[in-house]
Amino acid sequence: MSAPAGNRPVLRVALLGCGVVGSQVARLLAEQSADLTVRAGARLELAGIAVRRLSHPRPGINPSLLTADAMTLATRPDVDIVVEVIGGIEPARSLLLAAMKTGKSVVTANKALLAEQGEEIHAASRACGADLYYEASVAGAIPLLRPLRESLAGDTVHRVLGIVNGTTNFILDRMDTSGADFAESLEEAQALGYAEPDPTADVEGFDAAAKAAILAGLAFHTRVTAADVHREGITEVTAADIASARVLGRTVKLLAICERFDGGVAVRVHPAMIPRSHPLAAVGGAYNAVFVEARSAGRLMFYGAGAGGTPTASAVLGDIVAVARNRLAGTRGPELSTYAELPVLPMGDTLTRYHVSLDVADRPGVLAPVAEAFARHDVSIQAVRQTSRGDQALLIIVTHEARDAALAATVSELRALPVVRAVASVMRVEGEEDPS
Repeated sequence: MSAPAGNRPVLRVALLGCGVVGSQVARLLAEQSADLTVRAGARLELAGIAVRRLSHPRPGINPSLLTADAMTLATRPDVDIVVEVIGGIEPARSLLLAAMKTGKSVVTANKALLAEQGEEIHAASRACGADLYYEASVAGAIPLLRPLRESLAGDTVHRVLGIVNGTTNFILDRMDTSGADFAESLEEAQALGYAEPDPTADVEGFDAAAKAAILAGLAFHTRVTAADVHREGITEVTAADIASARVLGRTVKLLAICERFDGGVAVRVHPAMIPRSHPLAAVGGAYNAVFVEARSAGRLMFYGAGAGGTPTASAVLGDIVAVARNRLAGTRGPELSTYAELPVLPMGDTLTRYHVSLDVADRPGVLAPVAEAFARHDVSIQAVRQTSRGDQALLIIVTHEARDAALAATVSELRALPVVRAVASVMRVEGEEDPS
């Protein structure tokens, strides 16, 4: 800790990364300096900003703060807090480990690092007695992780369900409201800056899976990595799927679902149909929303801007203030609790429901072999709807809850039935009670 400035001590902040989020962190630290000083109890001063290319123009950033030597900045003796907004695994991992070993408090927005190497990062935090805060790693500005880690520490969380990726939510929302297909909606998202030039991490579900792993670990006090998360993206969602959902009074969302069962926990990310009456159905554009269901607290909903430079920087600054207060008080924030050590169940053992659309011949006796296929796998049918198109028909079936493996096996058998011309669509159903 540096010498006092007036009657306030000074805490020096090293910022690693100056992209969309980092530049906003630097701006807000300067613009809100007076208020942050009062809130934190110390003056927060930027000691330096690590960047990859010094020549890159950065309007509003003092060039004298820039350095290409991130490791030296992260381990400088006069630095108290290290903020990492680089992303990815390396060099972020090495920088944070080195910072903690030299006594720094750490704030990060790096979901990929926490989801893949979280156990190592948390272990280093414990061993070094260093604070580790990462509210900005999930759902941008929405205060979600701290309530799970602290506010609900006295409760038992059973389920976390929500929309945690703004890019995919924007794309699916546009497909629903305009009737456009996936490619058209993705192109619009890229034009508006909601999707990256390479959107793979978002549209294939990698981003949401990393966030789901972090949420599940906090909610269930269990080690969960990105590799434990069943992941499906939205690239296979068609305009026909969206239209079918609309006919049934539903809409399609990419959901992160973390559930606790007697035998363990299940964590999954995939598109699902939800009723239009469900609160998540009204979450449009690039917004995020998450439901947390706990034994005593009941159902809680968190909603807000899930991405973007300024919203995410807001969460980063909240963490900076928290670690600053801890340093002044000589304390640390709460550690990650993994005491439960619940096993992560495979997707096949997870209880889900399916919406299946079949192209069949429009003639008597078609339904019987289809129903028999479901019965052979002990899958109960909740509802059947048929629409005719000349000599063809579209048979839409919604199941009761069953093991995902049984449902998948049923669909495989349906593909081989002579009466089924094609399995037009298969999608899980969430967000409504199964009347069984």
